Amino acid sequence: MVLVTSLLMLVVVTILAIGLFHGFGLDEKVAGNTREKQRALQASVSAERYAEWWLVNGTPAGFTNCTGTVSSNVGQICTNVLTTQVANVAVVPWVLNNQQVQVTYQAPGVTTGATGNYYQYPAYYISYLGVGTGANGIQGNVYQIDAVGYGSTPSTAAVVESTFIVQNSTTSDKSGL
Repeated sequence: MVLVTSLLMLVVVTILAIGLFHGFGLDEKVAGNTREKQRALQASVSAERYAEWWLVNGTPAGFTNCTGTVSSNVGQICTNVLTTQVANVAVVPWVLNNQQVQVTYQAPGVTTGATGNYYQYPAYYISYLGVGTGANGIQGNVYQIDAVGYGSTPSTAAVVESTFIVQNSTTSDKSGL
C-alpha cells in the first residue's frame, strides 16, 4: 500500500514539476517579447525625436516627391504623405510606387547585421502638410513625422507618428509643438 501511494505521489509531483517548468518557459518568452517590443518602441521614438530635432535645427532643403531611401545626414521632406491611400504607415517597410521610402537614422548604440542587436536601423519619414498656426498664435510649417524601429527580428517593429510645427517668430526662434 505504501509503495502504491508513494508511486502515485511521485507521478503527481512529476506532473506538477513539468507544469512549472513549462510555465517558466512561457514566462521567459513573454518577458523576451516584452523586451523586444520596448526596444523597437525606443528605437522608433529615437528616430522621431531626431527628425523633430532635424526640422528645428537642421537646414531642411525644399520639399520633394520622395521615391527612395536616404541617410539621416541628408534628410528629406516629402510632399507625398504616408496614408492608407498611398502607403499604409502601419505596414513596414514603407513602399511608394514599388520603392521603399524612408530616411535611415543610425542611432548611437544601434548595430545591425549578423552580430548586431537590432534587425535594422530605425527610420523616419517627414511629410509636409502645409502652413498652420501653433498654440501661441504664430504661423509655421506643419509636418507629419512617421518613425519605425525594430527589435532583433523583422516581426518586432514599432511605428510612431506625430504632427510637428516649426514656427518662425519675430526673434527668429524655431520651436516644435
